[in-house]
Order: sequence, then structure tokens, then C-alpha cells
Amino acid sequence: MSAFSEALGVTASGLKAQATRLRIVSENIANVDTPGYRRKMIPFELQRGANEVAQVEPGRVRLDQSELERVFDPSHPLADENGNYDGSNVNLILEIADAREAQRSYEANLKMFQQTREMASGLMELLRR
Repeated sequence: MSAFSEALGVTASGLKAQATRLRIVSENIANVDTPGYRRKMIPFELQRGANEVAQVEPGRVRLDQSELERVFDPSHPLADENGNYDGSNVNLILEIADAREAQRSYEANLKMFQQTREMASGLMELLRR
């Protein structure tokens, strides 16, 4: 396998991982006000192929086990006898920061993918002469 294809494979795995991360973050943002919702988190893992080139793979989605926010609203249908119910443990500011980081990482991988393609095309042009 050529160095160009290996580089394309690595950047493609990074694009896939960041796209998965953005999907998880968007689910968290969409459920920020859902009672009982636990924040989802996704780790990244390095996988080494037969040619020893590491690629990024998203791991299994885990649920944040931190305390759920207690919300006081006696009129809510899920409220207990004291007027409290469990909200979500999603921190909107943290999710927005994660989304921005994932977006920038995605863009960096995309730029690397494009540059690798341009280099391969340039090499092909040189070889044709």
C-alpha cells in the first residue's frame, strides 16, 4: 500500500470518528431539557492494521453517570411529592465546546485529505511527463 493511500485511510478514519462525535454531541444538545436523560460520551481508540498504520475508531458510547439535575416544578407530571424531578446531566456550554472542537478536528482532517489527494495528483502528473 502506498504512503498516499495510507494517509488517505488515516484521514478518512479521523473524518468518520469526528462525524460520529458530532452526532453524539448533537443528540446531547437536543436532549438538554429531557427529564432523566444522561449525557452520552464516545471515546476514540487507535486501531493498528496489518501494515502498522494506526487509524482512529470511535469506541462504544457510554452514559455519563454523574448526578442528574434536580428540578423543582410541582406542576410537572414527573414531579414527586416534594415537587422535584430528575432533569438531565447535559451541560450545554460543555456540549457547544465539544461540538466546536469536533468541527475543527473534522475540518483539519478534511484539509489533510485534500492535500494528500493534491500531492498524489501532482505526482501522477510528474510521472506522465
